[in-house]
Amino acid sequence: MVNKKKIKLISWNVNGIRAAIKKDFFKSYKQMDADIFAIQETKIQDAQLTDEMKNISGYEAFWSQATVKKGYSGVCTYTRIKPKSINCSIGIPEFDNEGRIVEMVFDDFIFFNVYFPNGQMSEERLKYKLDFYEGFFDYADAYKTQGRSLIISGDYNTAHNEIDLKNPKANEKTSGFLRIERDWLDRIVENGYVDTFRYFYPDTVKYSWWTYRFKARERNIGWRIDYFFVTEDIIDKGWIKEAFIDNDIFGSDHCPIGLVMEI
Repeated sequence: MVNKKKIKLISWNVNGIRAAIKKDFFKSYKQMDADIFAIQETKIQDAQLTDEMKNISGYEAFWSQATVKKGYSGVCTYTRIKPKSINCSIGIPEFDNEGRIVEMVFDDFIFFNVYFPNGQMSEERLKYKLDFYEGFFDYADAYKTQGRSLIISGDYNTAHNEIDLKNPKANEKTSGFLRIERDWLDRIVENGYVDTFRYFYPDTVKYSWWTYRFKARERNIGWRIDYFFVTEDIIDKGWIKEAFIDNDIFGSDHCPIGLVMEI
């Protein structure tokens, strides 16, 4: 009998790593004890990184930062499983220069940490968001066509269906729940990617983001916009043992989401 290895994955939009550190980020990090820990919206540049941020015992850290707008966007993936290779580019400069992707290739799967754009600021940014979806999934699909197993974690900035936000009717014309954005998530599913939380919990109402206004988190007026999508073969192999949203972890307007796998 082959011994399987257990892998815990966490994804969390920290809404500013420096702000999160002031709200017990490292305590939460240790408590979650992940093998791969992906954070989004770090809002920091290389020169501002401290030793404490860069060097968490037992982990390697891989950062991608915006090159055109300092203190904006940015992602980082901490891992205690050594990757075979790292990439922060999909070959489209207008997307790559916002520091939104860290790709890590492992023996069994390719892991993506992605901070998908927010489309609320303007029609131009909504178009950028939709174009980003297209560019990124064209890139990911090339791997999928080769038969690679993909895990795509992060803040997708879109609630997929009515169950995924508290007030769907009131937000039908709000970016994040526009039909044109939700259609993209439909396309992803139709194209062979699985929303892991919804796979395990088809009828569970749980959110991953709440506005800081109106005591929204206290009243649980939220949206589920953070996801682990995986290729169908990962489901078929039975690798995923658990998918979860950890509403008990604070420190950001998002909470962490996670997967437990056995490979």
